[in-house]
Amino acid sequence: MPAPAVEIRDLVMRYGATTAVDHLDLEIATGTVTAILGPNGAGKTTTVEVCEGFRPVQHGEVRVLGLDPRDASLRPRIGVMLQSGGAWSGSRADEMLRHIASLHAHPLDVDGLVERLGLGSCGRTPYRRLSGGQQQRLSLAMAIVGRPELLFLDEPTAGLDPQARRATWDLVTELRDHGVTTVLTTHFMDEAEQLSDVVHVVDAGRVIASGTPAELTHESARDTIRFTAAAGLDVLDLMHALPEGTKVEERVAGSYVVTGEVDPALLSTLTAWCASRKVLPESILVEHQTLEDRFLDLTGRSLR
Repeated sequence: MPAPAVEIRDLVMRYGATTAVDHLDLEIATGTVTAILGPNGAGKTTTVEVCEGFRPVQHGEVRVLGLDPRDASLRPRIGVMLQSGGAWSGSRADEMLRHIASLHAHPLDVDGLVERLGLGSCGRTPYRRLSGGQQQRLSLAMAIVGRPELLFLDEPTAGLDPQARRATWDLVTELRDHGVTTVLTTHFMDEAEQLSDVVHVVDAGRVIASGTPAELTHESARDTIRFTAAAGLDVLDLMHALPEGTKVEERVAGSYVVTGEVDPALLSTLTAWCASRKVLPESILVEHQTLEDRFLDLTGRSLR
């Protein structure tokens, strides 16, 4: 097995009396897309900035591609897409990208990258006059033009239209297929679920859950069946007929929600109960828990 691209052991980072990262352990496998998710203030940005070499380690150990994150020899091997900034405000988009490409020994074809990310129409426009989406696409291009082994993407699709967002997803997937390791921080749960091989959920400076998107969403039994039928069904009787731990609610008259370990046996029992009472459901919808549901279960649903 190849060595991990990133290893974090017992990392502690403090700002005065505030502990941003609290004895965090995390490992990122080579050749994967790994999402680091967490609410604002959870410590994920500080953790990633340490890995990028922007902040010195205060306590613990961090290794990136086997080296100290501040080792200068890592610079040509790592691509970083910041959430904002990263380019001189007065520079033209085309000039900026070509300058970054010139700093690398074997950069990607700039013209091809410009066409791929739809930057051709803004090549002569100063960075400060680009739209938010154009700035995002240019930042992504600057991060990958040097053919990095390890790529850090911070909110890569914020402000992008659906077409540009999909193009970014396709590019991240293509990079993974070519062996590039990507560390993704995003607030879009569908993005993490679509792109990631592994997800780490961080809160209060610690990793509180890790796994594939499928593993995380199946750790909880909060899958649901929604069905509509005549109002006023005996939900207590239905609950007794279903497996232990299953809940049934009539949240709106005639609209029922069954919550529990949803499987074919439960669905069969539900329809059999309806048939025995001559109840004909008008609709039945099986809904599995999403990554966003699991994230909210883990980190809470109230605003911070």
